[in-house]
Amino acid sequence: MVMAAHARTSAAVGLVLVAAVTAGCSGSGSHSGSGSTTSSPPASSARVGNGQNNPAPAPTESNPPGDIPDNQVYVAYRPTGGSFTGFTVKVPEGWARTEQGGSTVFTDKLNTVRITAVSASTAPTVDSVTKTVVPKLRSQVPKFAAPKVSEVSRHAGRVVRLTYQGDSAKDPVTGKVVRDGFERYAFYKSGHEVDLTLSGPVNADNVDPWRIISDSFAWR
Repeated sequence: MVMAAHARTSAAVGLVLVAAVTAGCSGSGSHSGSGSTTSSPPASSARVGNGQNNPAPAPTESNPPGDIPDNQVYVAYRPTGGSFTGFTVKVPEGWARTEQGGSTVFTDKLNTVRITAVSASTAPTVDSVTKTVVPKLRSQVPKFAAPKVSEVSRHAGRVVRLTYQGDSAKDPVTGKVVRDGFERYAFYKSGHEVDLTLSGPVNADNVDPWRIISDSFAWR
């Protein structure tokens, strides 16, 4: 009976030790998992903080759509007021028309036709446009670049053409800025100069429409 009692006592002690070891291991695992969870910062919070502290500036769009359709219809524009009305030029039908500081402007989406008539004592030349017009545009057009002045032939005769690039104003709705290409033609006759400026996205295929419009200019 003494041996039986001793065996029961040893078995009871063994069960207590097993239970203690199991509880210790279980507590250690729970503590480790909790520590790893609290030490990791929420990924979403880090992203929100970076977005608020470092907003990305509006990029310059270099390849937005801007092609004028091949089936575009053109209509004759004849000024009825202003400093000089003795000319006519074709403009795309349906484009919005506005008057801006002595210029008549036709726009549609990203493309613009600007017509400005001024008095001039002498005809513009490649040299005069290079020395006077280019510096003026450089101070007015954001990121003005790549000016090239040449004399070309149009139906109205020889004309000075200035090509260049620049950024458009920021779109008030989207905040986007478009990289534009410009063609400026300076027509002259008897003390009158008419500047015809055509502009649109640099990668738009508007060579033919711009040729149609600049070739259509005529004195009357």
